[in-house]
Amino acid sequence: MAEQRRYLALRGGEWAFAVVGLPLALLGGVYALAVLYAGALLSLTVLGLPFVVAALLGARGLGALHRRLVGRLLGARVEAPAGLPRPVGAIARGRAVLTDPVAWRTLLYLVLRLPLGVLGFAAAVLLPLGCGWLIGFPLWARLLQPGQPPALWLDAVAIPLGLFLLCAVPGAMRALSGANRRLARLLLGPARAQQRVRELESARATLLAENTDQLRRLERDLHDGTQARLVALAITLSLAEDTLAPDAGPDLGRLRTLVERAVGQTDDTIVELRRLTRGINPVALDGGLDEALPGLTATSPVPVTVRLDLRERPDQVVERAVYFCAAELLTNIAKHSGARSAELAASAADGRVRLIVRDDGRGGAALGVGTGLTGLAERLAAVDGVLAVDSPPGGPTVITAELPSRL
Repeated sequence: MAEQRRYLALRGGEWAFAVVGLPLALLGGVYALAVLYAGALLSLTVLGLPFVVAALLGARGLGALHRRLVGRLLGARVEAPAGLPRPVGAIARGRAVLTDPVAWRTLLYLVLRLPLGVLGFAAAVLLPLGCGWLIGFPLWARLLQPGQPPALWLDAVAIPLGLFLLCAVPGAMRALSGANRRLARLLLGPARAQQRVRELESARATLLAENTDQLRRLERDLHDGTQARLVALAITLSLAEDTLAPDAGPDLGRLRTLVERAVGQTDDTIVELRRLTRGINPVALDGGLDEALPGLTATSPVPVTVRLDLRERPDQVVERAVYFCAAELLTNIAKHSGARSAELAASAADGRVRLIVRDDGRGGAALGVGTGLTGLAERLAAVDGVLAVDSPPGGPTVITAELPSRL
């Protein structure tokens, strides 16, 4: 029943897009075809290049209109492409427009959107009307031809056919809406290279901000914690030195107390320094991931099964990213999942490193829900990695991180 409800459930925006989108699809398709045809005819004249430049600028405007329509009615956010460069001089600007991949991709979108718009209108309007006519065919036949004997075989075929086609309407609408979303993301958004540059810029900015915060936190901890412990240790040693003053004679009891205090302060300082330097470069990674990951899982309060297939050793930066990713995911399991067991699998082969962490917890984990997964995905993006989350309500949760072995 739940599957049937999901199949029949359609967003109102999908119907609106199919109906309202037909005039825009016709307008855009005719515009694109006219531009290509007229541009080819005028290419040998003086008016050819100015006409194509103006037409490509218009195509950019139509692309922005379709992008807003897809986002508002279909709920698909299509990121706007980079703006058109504006060099100095009319000839340079015209050359920039003629070589603009966004405008040419938009023209291709307008051409491909035309048949999709016609099919969408047919599925949203014409097909339901045809289904209604087929279902009511016995009545229409008797009303239009009252004296004719009824064709029972037509009645027997028309009604089931109409019901069958009516049940196919939601599936057809959903398929066409998905095709429109994919086409808009592919041709109206930034090119893959531009999108990759934006992702790397965003990841770099996030990584720089995190590193700055870590340095400030380290500086504060060193100033307020470790430095204070060292000052206290220096005062204790100074008092011990005063106890050994030759004029009064050494007070062995007080001297023993001060030495014990100094030893305790030294131990506390060492522990503090180890805590501060643990996030800079883990000592466990000196032997590689095959030694570091089992040691990491051994400290987890949730039992973790480890499966490793590390045929090659990645770069040090990649190893650190995988190590901290595993540490973050195991911490999330202990804090948020309610799991009774977990599994960590890591493999490195053919230039790729893959980390998979599973747990049998309550599920529901997703990017941007407060478990640190969004920040983890951004940190992985800084080393050209991706994070995939599969965590349905009720579990199990499977989180996969994939990175290149070499940067």
